[in-house]
Amino acid sequence: MGTALIHGWMGADLLKRADILDPSPIHDSLMIFQSLFHVKQAAQLDLQNTDMVILAVKPQIMTQICTDLKDMLPTGLPVLSIAAGKTTAYFSEHLGTDTPVIRTMPNTPAAIGKGVTALYATDNVSAAQRNMAQKLMQAVGQTLWLEDESLMDAVTALSGSGPAYVFYLIEAMAKAGIKIGLPEDQAMMLARQTIIGAAGLAENDSKIPAAILRQNVTSPGGTTEAALNILMDGKFQDIMDNAIAAATKRGRELAD
Repeated sequence: MGTALIHGWMGADLLKRADILDPSPIHDSLMIFQSLFHVKQAAQLDLQNTDMVILAVKPQIMTQICTDLKDMLPTGLPVLSIAAGKTTAYFSEHLGTDTPVIRTMPNTPAAIGKGVTALYATDNVSAAQRNMAQKLMQAVGQTLWLEDESLMDAVTALSGSGPAYVFYLIEAMAKAGIKIGLPEDQAMMLARQTIIGAAGLAENDSKIPAAILRQNVTSPGGTTEAALNILMDGKFQDIMDNAIAAATKRGRELAD
């Protein structure tokens, strides 16, 4: 995700310089930007002229990262996190209550500029800092601000983890196609391109509710209706409800 964000920021000409802390290893695709970023150890950082600190690491190692940074942060320097489950209260505890914190949850389509990011800010984040965070995340897709931080776990479950659900749908559709006689490569191509095309229609007609888009494909008594009679018997919705609830619960556990 960090690599995807850097690509988006470079494409939008938002970075003058980025110091990357001890990555392992630097992604090959970033090497074309060598003149614009520098790899450093924490002890080598000079944060006095930094506009924002971006914490793009796994939640499991966040405490160690915060320990390394705490005594180095100038007063008022904002910190933006993309780590699932780590609350603003967590960062206040580990970085100090004076640190402005913007918590975000982007998703992997950010890698191609098609992401969506929810943001939440502590009260001590200034309007200028909120604007900076929004510009950074808009460079890789759409954004929305949450007024209630507790909703961030639901965002993580729905959109953060959501691309995996769609990829699994492609797998499931392709397997079903194979079972009714299609060659494996053709079934996968058809399933994959169908999802891509349907997503394109949903994006192109973004003001039309998904239910209407579905109905537009469905002829009374036709093949689509026959399939939807199976899919819409309630079981599919129950499965999705349970899946997103499980992801939400796991996000809350990561905060502990």
